Amino acid sequence: MLRRPLPLIALVALAHAALYIVYQQGEWQSTTAWTDQRGYQRLGASLATTGEFTRYADSAVFVPEVIRTPGYPMFVGLIYRLFGVGNDLAVTVAQAFVFAAICWLVFCVARRAAGDRAGVVAAAMTALYSPLPYFGSLILTELWTAFVATAAILMCLRAVQGGRLRDYALAGVLFTATTMVRPAFVLMPFFFAVGTPILVRRQRTAAALKGWGALAATAAIALLPWFAYNYVNLGQLTLSPAGGIGRGLWEGSWQGRWSGRLQAELIYFADSIQDRDALNRRVTEKAAETNLPAAPMLQYVNEWRDIRDIWNTPTDPMERARARVDADRAYASHAVANMRRDPLGHVRRRLTTGLFVLWAADVPVRYGDINALPTIAVRLMWLAQAVVLVLAVIGAVRLARNGRWLEAVVLTLPILYVTAVHLPLLCEARQSLPIKPTVLALAAIAVTFRQTAAS
Repeated sequence: MLRRPLPLIALVALAHAALYIVYQQGEWQSTTAWTDQRGYQRLGASLATTGEFTRYADSAVFVPEVIRTPGYPMFVGLIYRLFGVGNDLAVTVAQAFVFAAICWLVFCVARRAAGDRAGVVAAAMTALYSPLPYFGSLILTELWTAFVATAAILMCLRAVQGGRLRDYALAGVLFTATTMVRPAFVLMPFFFAVGTPILVRRQRTAAALKGWGALAATAAIALLPWFAYNYVNLGQLTLSPAGGIGRGLWEGSWQGRWSGRLQAELIYFADSIQDRDALNRRVTEKAAETNLPAAPMLQYVNEWRDIRDIWNTPTDPMERARARVDADRAYASHAVANMRRDPLGHVRRRLTTGLFVLWAADVPVRYGDINALPTIAVRLMWLAQAVVLVLAVIGAVRLARNGRWLEAVVLTLPILYVTAVHLPLLCEARQSLPIKPTVLALAAIAVTFRQTAAS
């Protein structure tokens, strides 16, 4: 049964990825779209040429990176080392094969949870899920994080089903590998180690608790080298000093006050109009055009500029790195003040706009073309993602009702974790993308469950 579908699914995934590579290649050097790429390209180039994790490879003094963790830059650096520094096409082609590998991992997850048919359907749904190859065609962390996170979840599922201590330990290492790509996942292994025994009675035996202890211990031990690196270079025990929650809190405190398009315009004004008086006049005009209060818009763009100036002003690379840390603290301070001014409105916006954007708002279209899309096209994309999420919930419920409560818990915990971590912060659909393969596995279980149960 599996000999024909899986190779065909892999070919579909590669073709899907190839289409996005051709479509997106103009975005690799863009200075306006997905600006995170520039940081990963510089870090990857530095690792490939000097072996040092810094954006300033030509500096006489080592300037440690204060925003990114090394997991994804190491992947980019390896491709650059093999195929030439700056060869972004090689990176995206490598990520096309990573996408095909994700399809296989999803197959394994769904098959372990609900049988072969669920596995094949899950792999096929993943191969057709456009947000994954969309981000795979850019020099961004999303697809690589999805690969490592899905591998960690698969190993965790294998551990609880088989009970082998080695599998628990490997799952812990893979969870930390995910953290080294995306720091937001730092608590996920401990969330699993605590949450699963609480929710599943048979995971409270001495043997099972020993396994969860091994998972938590290996995850923690695997973090130590990176903590040591930051302590030696920056004097802090932290994942990324300037990559903390300050900016996410601040952006989250504003999200939902205006439409996404209007907020994007405000950011454009703040970034492109250098004279402060001219900026305020343009924002006031925009408020009048939209019949919305000007005061919040003025506060937003001026806070945006003031905090950016903290790290844009220094010219010395080391001073600039330290200023990024100060800026994150400033973001946090402004965020708390914003939330205190309207606590009920903030909570309402997080539970409505924030939650929707996190799970169902990907638009896998070239960045510069998104605002030109008809509203109905965007809403249909959102609807498709919402349907997948609803199916995932149904899949988890069906697993639980069929006596597979353990599998339902293991596959649902990542969704709960990502929601809990990101909901207080700025929500972007790509923040949930690393868990979307697991969501797709649950959705496939929902649509194949009757056949699976009978087989």
